[in-house]
Amino acid sequence: MTISETAVMRFVKAARPAGASIIELNHVSKSFGSKRVLDGVSLSVRRGEVLVILGGSGTGKSVSLRHMNGLERPDAGEVWVDGVEVSSLPEEELIPVRKKVGMLFQSGALFDSMTVFENIAYALREHTAWPEEQISARVAEVLGFVNLGRDVERLLPSSLSGGMKKRVSLARTVALKPEVLLYDEPTTGLDPVTSMTINRLIVDLNERLATTSVVVTHDIVSTLFVADRIAFLQNARFAFVGTPEEAQTSDVADLRAFLAAGVAPESTASKGGPP
Repeated sequence: MTISETAVMRFVKAARPAGASIIELNHVSKSFGSKRVLDGVSLSVRRGEVLVILGGSGTGKSVSLRHMNGLERPDAGEVWVDGVEVSSLPEEELIPVRKKVGMLFQSGALFDSMTVFENIAYALREHTAWPEEQISARVAEVLGFVNLGRDVERLLPSSLSGGMKKRVSLARTVALKPEVLLYDEPTTGLDPVTSMTINRLIVDLNERLATTSVVVTHDIVSTLFVADRIAFLQNARFAFVGTPEEAQTSDVADLRAFLAAGVAPESTASKGGPP
């Protein structure tokens, strides 16, 4: 399946006009010990898009993502979130940034000792003055966003499948109405059918909630399904930034090989229907 064939599945979303940047990495460098992970990288995330950061394992994709909400601080360079330079902010001043920029961690990061309801309600209780009735209504609402009913609210994470854990984590992430959603390897460890459910949710929530999404993955099927643009990270730099269609004819040979090697039959699944 070619990228151009994949584009047929993308509804009108692919034609949406690009907005102004909401996140910018400006000449960001980051090392861990003697290993340079990011080497003066610059990247703009456009408001309203789904940007996929693609690359092999250990290339710094997740490190790039974690700079976008202050979980990592650059050794050099600047990180701007909605007009605010965040890389030098003290931890307490990052709280509003992290409310604006929600993150779905690879593991889901649910609290094992809390029920689904308590996991989702936690941030609402911490960061709002809402009464319990309003919190309860919001929990039910965001579970609905990820196609889960109130019957799961009393369950513990240990009783959930991997896909359900990701969906509950996503519901928790959107509970505070962030403007940006960061996804760290959202389909890792999931079977193809469940992975496609998560892919559809990424696209659906980005449109329904009018958010911006940045997805870190090495999953080519997911990339072609959700991406408005692709940023390919190689040798600590972004070797390519552009649309999936442009990626197919990029002069970056490793990117073309990466895309060709990763396309699987399930990438033909339609975006139509409920996730």
